[in-house]
Amino acid sequence: LADAIRYALSRWEGLTRFIDDGRIELDNNAVERSIRPITLNRKNALFAGSDGGAEHWAIIASLVETCKLNDVDPLAYLTDALTRIVNGHPNNEIDHLLPWAYCRHDLKAVA
Repeated sequence: LADAIRYALSRWEGLTRFIDDGRIELDNNAVERSIRPITLNRKNALFAGSDGGAEHWAIIASLVETCKLNDVDPLAYLTDALTRIVNGHPNNEIDHLLPWAYCRHDLKAVA
C-alpha cells in the first residue's frame, strides 16, 4: 500500500492537472476505444501462421490504419495501389503509392 501511495504522490501534479484545466479529460476512455481495433488486430496477428505471415499482416494493418488516419478508403487504396504495381508502376516512384500521397479524386474512380 505504501508503494502505491508513493507512486501516486510522485505523480500528483499530473493526476490533478484536470482540476486546473477543464479541457483535460478525467479518463482516457476515448483513446482506449480508438485503439481497440488496433489491439484486436494485433492479437489476431498472433495466428498468422509464420514469421513471414506476421510481417505481411503487420504491413497490411499499418497501411489500413494509415489510410484511416489520412481519410482514405482502405479498400479503394489497396485496390488502386496493387493495380498500379501490377501494371508496372516505377520502383523509384513508390512514395507516390503511400496513403498520404493519394488525392481523393484518384480513388473516387476506383471505388
